Formats: sequence, C-alpha cells, structure tokens
Amino acid sequence: MSSRADIEVAFKGQLGGFPLDARFAAPGHGITALFGPSGCGKTSVLRCIAGLQRLNGTCRVGGEIWQDENTFLPPHKRRVGYVFQEASLFPHMSVRSNLLYSSHGKVLPPAEGRVGFDEVIDLLGLEHLMARAPQHLSGGERQRVAIGRALLSQPRLLLMDEPLSALDRQTRDEILPFLERLHEALAIPVLYVTHDLFEVERLADELVLMRAGGVIASGPLGAIQSDTSLPLALQREAAVSLDAVVKGFDEQYGLLKLDVLGAVFLVPGRQRLEAGTRLRLRVGAGDVSIALEKPAATSILNVLPARIRSARTVDEREMILVLGLGEDGAGDGLLARITRRSWDVLGLSEGTAIHAQVKSASLASR
Repeated sequence: MSSRADIEVAFKGQLGGFPLDARFAAPGHGITALFGPSGCGKTSVLRCIAGLQRLNGTCRVGGEIWQDENTFLPPHKRRVGYVFQEASLFPHMSVRSNLLYSSHGKVLPPAEGRVGFDEVIDLLGLEHLMARAPQHLSGGERQRVAIGRALLSQPRLLLMDEPLSALDRQTRDEILPFLERLHEALAIPVLYVTHDLFEVERLADELVLMRAGGVIASGPLGAIQSDTSLPLALQREAAVSLDAVVKGFDEQYGLLKLDVLGAVFLVPGRQRLEAGTRLRLRVGAGDVSIALEKPAATSILNVLPARIRSARTVDEREMILVLGLGEDGAGDGLLARITRRSWDVLGLSEGTAIHAQVKSASLASR
C-alpha cells in the first residue's frame, strides 16, 4: 500500500454467502468515496472499518492500528463517527440533546483537535432547530443533525453510508451544500459510500471503485475518471471533475474566470465570487470536441490548447480520448468522445497538439 496514505484497509473473507476481498489506501484528509453498484460490498467495508463486522485483515488510521493479525479494537475504541442512511435520532430528545449525546449533554470547551459545538451548528445551519424534537424536522434536517452528532463525538474518521439515499432529489440538493462546507472547513477525513455518480463528482477527492466485493481501482478522482481502462471513462455520461480557483469576474458578461492546471475557463456565474474561492468544475466527454487549429470565430467560450495523451476505441463508430490541458499537455485531464471518422480524417494520434473546444461545463462550489 502507498506509504503516503494515512488510512490503509485490507479485508478478506465471507459475509454469509458474500465474498469480500477489498484493499485500498487513502489520505487522511478530504473525502474518499467508495463507489459501485448496490451489493458490491461498500457498506460491508465501512462496517469492518468501524469494527461492527469482523473479517481477517488489517485497518490502520493515522498512526493507530485498529486491526491486524494481533489486534482488534472494539468499536467504542476506534473513534469513528458513523452516519447511516437513516438519521436514527433519539425521538425523546431535542436536537440539542441529540447533538450532545456523546458528551453527556455538556458543551465541551474548545481544545486543540476538537470539533467545536458552535462551529458544527454554524456549518450545518442548525441554530434555529435546537429546541425541536426529531419528529418535527424534515428529512434533510434530521440528516444534518445526525451528521452533527457524529462530528461532535470527536471522531478520528467520519464514515458516511449513503447519507443522501433516503432523501428525495430536492432534499438531497438542499443538503449537498452543507456537505461541501464541511469538506472545506474540517480536517477530519471522510469515507463516503454511494452508488450515485453525481455525489461522487460533486464531493469526492479520492475514489475507491468497487465491484463484486473487490476494489478494481483507487486513487485521485480525476485520475480514476480519465483512466480508459476503467468503466467510468467508457460510460455515455463520462466526465471529469476539475478543482478550480476563481481568478476573476467579467462584470459586463457575467462570466467567472476559473484557473485549473494548464488552462483558464470562462463559465457563466450568477454573482461575483472572491478571488481564490475553490469550485468544482464538471466537464462531460460529450461536451468536448477537437480542432487542429484554433477557430477564428466561434461562440464556444472555452477553446483550450491541449495534447492527446491517449486514445481508445469504444466501438466501431466512436473513440474516447484523454487530453492534457496546456501547450505541453501537462495540465489537468479532459475526456473527449469523438467519432472514428474524425480521428482518421484529422490524422490524430497520441501526442498530437490540438485545441479542446468545451461546449459546456457545469459548476458546483467546494
């Protein structure tokens, strides 16, 4: 496993009739998403990390061994915050009492390494809910309280098991900005289980790709998205997620200027954002076309110098290209889905300098 990783996991065995053989490493910061179809073993891995299920293997978090051939820490000694699909709040307690359950009803004083009570309340927008009972909360509000309760248990690691799957689309969209705020403000690493690619693209820094009880790939999100040997890049809705930084704002046309590695994007923005604000930019493979020369006149806002890093035939009609932004191709990667005819007619090959015409890019805050 990677020596840079602060989280190392390897479990192998049978859970009933279900075989699990999962091994991955992740950094001790940001959000690592465990992604795959229902029934592939994602939740089982989380439960093994929490010590709620026991299989042979190892689990190390930071400098602590939670499990190896000689050690098995019980769940209450693992400093894990666990957020389930259902909020499971105590119905006889107020929101405030639910939040303070792990500290026996007391607001603990600020301390180094401790998540502050006021900080959690502010980040999750819970101030106006403190006196309410759980039955008087919406689904999104209940889940925000559950996340706050998990954070206030002062975990070393936050485990989130499909926390949005029980919510309708509108409620999910309401809670996602709160998760993004937590990502930005807190240093606690998160392992986030989901089968929803939209959540991965919006929240994740790292991705663990699972199938049939095993890990088929793990690493930085963009690298997994743009690896044409893996299934994500070959899907019709394939896309890459780019971490961008606001560089400026064109007041006349309402356009944000966004820095990514190797390029500057122009993206419609509803309002001015402070320079330095971090955003997540999604670019679909179907929204990128190729030109050998920069067009003299075009309505496309983003025509970016790039080089073809690699190409793979999808079928008899289409190809998927991995592009590196910048004149030297050393910047962030994009995917482009083009016809085989275009590949042949333009005389393209790996290493060819081109211009990537990005017809559309969607934006989410980070």
